[in-house]
Amino acid sequence: MNLTLRARDIQTALGLEIFNVSYNIVEGVLALGLGIAAASLSLEAFGLDSIIEVTAGVILIWRLNVERRGGDQEQIERVEQRAEKFVGYTLVALAVYVVVQAGITLWTRQAPEASLFGIVLAVASLVIMPLLAWWKLRLAGRIPSRALRADAFETIACAYLSGALLIGLGANYFLGWWWADPLAALVMVFFIVREAREALTGEHDEV
Repeated sequence: MNLTLRARDIQTALGLEIFNVSYNIVEGVLALGLGIAAASLSLEAFGLDSIIEVTAGVILIWRLNVERRGGDQEQIERVEQRAEKFVGYTLVALAVYVVVQAGITLWTRQAPEASLFGIVLAVASLVIMPLLAWWKLRLAGRIPSRALRADAFETIACAYLSGALLIGLGANYFLGWWWADPLAALVMVFFIVREAREALTGEHDEV
């Protein structure tokens, strides 16, 4: 790849990660605040997911900055491996959180409280996260960066969680189906665990 084009891709990826981290900070604060106000476990857990996303994004920004400053290949590889491992561990944490959250909701039969702002937040994330993930995957293939690819799949997982939140809040609000949210969240666990394994082992399956 042309070095100028590669440098531009790295700068673009860095900008995406900065935007992603900033968005997730706002999303996490809003979700936690709305969840506490509405006594909604789904919204509170969604906010915790955003915190995991922030942590993974900060590590990846660190890696991209090393690349942008022209660090030697050995240093870049070390940072790449650390970033990918950390993203993998955050995916494991994300999977655990989904299982625990779904189990608590099903056990206590606690339906998410009706929250119009929560629904709006879920819709916004459901639109933004897939676009970010698609862009990250393109850049990860061109740079190339396994850590950025793993982070892209964590962003996809966040989009699925947004969908589960939207289905849960919507189904509970319109149909009274309290169990829709935890069941939808459990469906995502297989995908999240698979991507965590790929990030931790460095062996990636075809999507």
